[in-house]
Amino acid sequence: MGRKIKILVVAPSMRNFGGQSLQAENLIRAFINHDGCHLELLENDPETILSDIKYVRTIVKSVKFIASLIKKVASADVVHVFSSGMSGYVIASLPPLLIAKLFNKPVLLHYHSGELEEHLQKWKLTALPTMKLFDEIVVPSEYLAQILTKYGLKAKMIPNFIHEERFRFRFRNPLRPVFLSNRNFHEHYNVADVLKAFRIISDEFPDAMIYVAGYGPQENDLKALAANLKLTSVEFVGKCTNEQMAEYYDKADIFLNTSLVDNMPLSLIEAFFCGLPVISYATGGINCLIKDGENGLLVEVGNYKGIAERAIWLLRNQAMADKIIGEAKKNAMNYTASMVRFKWTEVYQSLIADPTA
Repeated sequence: MGRKIKILVVAPSMRNFGGQSLQAENLIRAFINHDGCHLELLENDPETILSDIKYVRTIVKSVKFIASLIKKVASADVVHVFSSGMSGYVIASLPPLLIAKLFNKPVLLHYHSGELEEHLQKWKLTALPTMKLFDEIVVPSEYLAQILTKYGLKAKMIPNFIHEERFRFRFRNPLRPVFLSNRNFHEHYNVADVLKAFRIISDEFPDAMIYVAGYGPQENDLKALAANLKLTSVEFVGKCTNEQMAEYYDKADIFLNTSLVDNMPLSLIEAFFCGLPVISYATGGINCLIKDGENGLLVEVGNYKGIAERAIWLLRNQAMADKIIGEAKKNAMNYTASMVRFKWTEVYQSLIADPTA
């Protein structure tokens, strides 16, 4: 057996619970005991003792991050950089890119933000020119791959995935008016429209309830909105662990999503695995994940009344609910660790084999 390829995964920590941190954890877990590759996490958001002092915190975190990169990149074979867009790209992706080049290490960009096109248009000096310097670009959806092609960049598509053993599947029969939203409380996730839709649903189904999981800067505003809408069956459950989230998937019967910017949300794939029919805005890469009327229901972005209408219709159409749940579960099998791991192995091996990388 040859030496394992050492992959340094530069990604957010699980302290900042979100899509990228979950996907990084899933990826590293998928390669535990793997014969060919060993993955190690380097957090791009290191803890500091000065975390309450805004500008000092940023400087100290950056210095600590760069020092860790210099130490770890030297012994890595491949540097795998998780990236968001805009300023997040500059802060978290450019330092590992530059240090990997300094040590002559192959480096891949794993881009996740649904704001890709806006990023390329608004950040012309730091986006496209630096993306061209990566030895490989990987994205989790055809939606992002198509945008990069338009700007002259090639990208491989490897979807987000989950470890299915964490979740329990069940058919929802009868389908109950018990809803779940688990997007964090940021403007682009637009949880406010979920609450507005739920107000309409509650008028038709007085026994309806919704679990709202998540955290973020809009938390107080969302709780105030729920009060203004006189919603008495909303339970804000806060930031959840993986285990707690699995419990809420099991408790609920329908998943609602009203994000304004999105790519390939892990939460929708998790809902597929658990048997929750998904009703979502047709945002960004979600159009590639859901086929309306087959494995979920899509609504025009911004039409929260349409979300409510589709939910009410589905609650009165058990046959359609059963069909959507069954199709979504079949689709979900494309997003398992075993299906995706070999694709990452091929990418890592190609970067080591390529003399130009």
